[in-house]
Amino acid sequence: MTDSRENLRIDGKRLWDSLMEMAKIGATPKGGVCRLALTDLDRESRQLFTQWAEAAGCSVTYDAIGNIFARRPGRDDRLPAVMTGSHLDSQPTGGKFDGVYGVLAGIEVLRTMNDAGIETDAPVELVVWTNEEGSRFAPAMIGSGAYAGVFDLDYAHGPTDSEGNSLGGELERIGYKGEGCGGRPAKAYFEAYIEQGPILEAEEKTIGVVTGAQGQRWYELKIVGQEAHAGPTPMVRRHDALVGAAMIVTAVNRIGHDFQPYACSTCGMIESKPNSRNVIPGEVFLTIDLRHPDEERLAAMDAAFREAVEEAAEAHGLEIDVEQIWHFEATPFDADCVAAVRSGAERAGFGHMDIVSGAGHDACYMANVTPTGMIFVPCENGISHNEIENATPEDLAAGCDVLLHAILDRAGAK
Repeated sequence: MTDSRENLRIDGKRLWDSLMEMAKIGATPKGGVCRLALTDLDRESRQLFTQWAEAAGCSVTYDAIGNIFARRPGRDDRLPAVMTGSHLDSQPTGGKFDGVYGVLAGIEVLRTMNDAGIETDAPVELVVWTNEEGSRFAPAMIGSGAYAGVFDLDYAHGPTDSEGNSLGGELERIGYKGEGCGGRPAKAYFEAYIEQGPILEAEEKTIGVVTGAQGQRWYELKIVGQEAHAGPTPMVRRHDALVGAAMIVTAVNRIGHDFQPYACSTCGMIESKPNSRNVIPGEVFLTIDLRHPDEERLAAMDAAFREAVEEAAEAHGLEIDVEQIWHFEATPFDADCVAAVRSGAERAGFGHMDIVSGAGHDACYMANVTPTGMIFVPCENGISHNEIENATPEDLAAGCDVLLHAILDRAGAK
């Protein structure tokens, strides 16, 4: 008997047109987007998503952290839903595909199911997660983290941006602070994403079957030395906070190389005070990001980093406060969901390979509460979090095809 879904495909042009329409919200002169979490532009993107979801026959609700749920009923609506989704917020100089591809791939899956008259046993839910990027409000992935019980709501509402606005206050301001968080039964969760790295392109594979994600540790450092005049103060008597920071930056870069394969280490933000050309810096704020898919190796990177901090403090007579603000453990994905992604790629005839995600995703928190899988497609030169971020319409459609079949596989389609 022939499988009625064998030749089922999404409408690649419709998916691309939706991506380009959403990209107009917060468009930047260089071709990217700036759509920071819970800004007026984020609200506009949420409203467009809601409009499209309702047109696809979904009921739409949102919870106390602003996560939006678009639900397509199943034949037995009492069954746990098969979920998919991602995020609409961006980096300050973000691209047109990071996050939003997973959301609009979900919209296209719903539209395709409607076009084909497909009913599923279980309901299908499409989710927009709040503040995935962590750019305006740290840490990242607060919406999915609150949903999964990693963060309580008081904590999740508490982070402030550079102007002192709280996440909870901004949720209220834009009208997306609902009731309750978490507890929705789910059979599985899938997330489609651009790879944000160069591996698929280099290996000439269309689909990345994501088997898990790297663990991450984020730190904030306050380095305190002594401000002094740049001319009269001898070099040997200085307590230069910026020189200490430079020593740490160099050590962090070395740690990333020392713990290969897979290790990544980054100093992303640095602020020096008083930031005057003829004053020795007396205080520095520094952020560190360490990543590895093996928790033991990540712990060893943490130890090496803390040793480097102690050496910098001793060498330059500094006081250094280290606060680990986030620890995201390495996350293996569910074997059955991974198999459903792999089967979807094979069904559609796309070249594929297993891959580990180097970035954190909402799927990683969802893996704590439901079986989870991810689908990667290539992005040009592996560049993301950048206005020149790019992916081809063909690869994006391929990933959406795989998402469609993975969802149908888990939701029970007829």
